[in-house]
Amino acid sequence: MITIDSVPTRRLASGAVMPAIGVGTFGSDHYRAEEVAAAVGGAIRAGYRLIDCASVYGNEAEVGAVLQEAIAGGVPRDELFVMSKVWNDAHEPDAAIASVRRSLSDLRLDVLDAVFVHWPFPNHHAPFADAADRDPDARPYIHEEYMALWHALEGLVDEGVVRHLGTSNVTIPKLTAILADARIAPALNEMELHPCFQQPELFRFCLDHGIQPVGYSPLGSPSRPERDRIVSDVSDMEHPVVVSIARAHGVHPALICLKWAVQRGQVPIPFSVKEPQFVANLRAVTEDPLTPAELEQLRSAEQNNRLIKGQVFLWPGADSWLDLWDVDGTIPGWDGYAADRATGRAAGRAEVDVTA
Repeated sequence: MITIDSVPTRRLASGAVMPAIGVGTFGSDHYRAEEVAAAVGGAIRAGYRLIDCASVYGNEAEVGAVLQEAIAGGVPRDELFVMSKVWNDAHEPDAAIASVRRSLSDLRLDVLDAVFVHWPFPNHHAPFADAADRDPDARPYIHEEYMALWHALEGLVDEGVVRHLGTSNVTIPKLTAILADARIAPALNEMELHPCFQQPELFRFCLDHGIQPVGYSPLGSPSRPERDRIVSDVSDMEHPVVVSIARAHGVHPALICLKWAVQRGQVPIPFSVKEPQFVANLRAVTEDPLTPAELEQLRSAEQNNRLIKGQVFLWPGADSWLDLWDVDGTIPGWDGYAADRATGRAAGRAEVDVTA
């Protein structure tokens, strides 16, 4: 039987403690809100206490009803760590505040344990958008605008309705700039993390700055939207090292991905609506740990294989998803990296010292 005390935890820079594994709620591409909420209820009964939500998932009201029921049924509110995110259509400061208050209302909570800025771009797209779809008003990362949003969220921490702030889908250059200008530093950073995409530099940067990495797509996102699939993608659960270690432990390769994530130090947030799966996920990180040799073997699974590329967030002047990820250590401006081919340096590029 899985007990709450057997689930590993992480201590944040604030001193607060959060579970080292959570349950995701991004299932809107495949599951109705009621199905996701029912899975959250089952996960709480199984022993999960970290719930990763977002306004754009379209199911916070249903999840909120389940949270209210769990608390009324005896789960202490202080045991739960509930997170939400501000979506790209709410980057204006007043809109961001309204978004958080709506999440609080929908989730039926007086305080959120963490609020993230979902993407650093205010570039909205409709649900089920194709990879080629573009917001005609899209624009690149503009630091002053991002910080206006961040300062608005800092006010909600001051008010006591948000405990921690988090960044998401950022890079070392962006995070460096945010840390320089934030009054309340991010406590968490949500980022794509799985054995074939380990992001070692960003992961280390977060740890060095007291920021807890939260890993989405921890299983290699086998159910990700079609817009995020390309022929060259690698499957983590078919990687020879993952498969070999899974065979040695007598478990599914997905569970090796989760053991690796927790033992490495990140907080994975796998999503499943199937009880046998989410129970097995939780049990995997409470027993039969990977050996040091196996953890070292898994370093070799790194393929720099980003799965969630974010093409729908590109702006006019940007022509590749690489423009979103600051691949040369600078933040591209309106012309993206395309201008490098013609001029050697894109106009308006923000230079950021990533050695700080």
